Amino acid sequence: MKIYIIWLLGVIIWNFGVPNAAPLEDVVVAVVLSLLTQVMKKYLKL
Repeated sequence: MKIYIIWLLGVIIWNFGVPNAAPLEDVVVAVVLSLLTQVMKKYLKL
């Protein structure tokens, strides 16, 4: 659940921090954040 919250916060920060981003940029950032959470799961044992 912690990982999901971290991912969700990242998406929210991105959406409010870059409100004029193109839809493709939103998708790319969501995928990158998802991959980052997978790495965090593996190495941080959250």
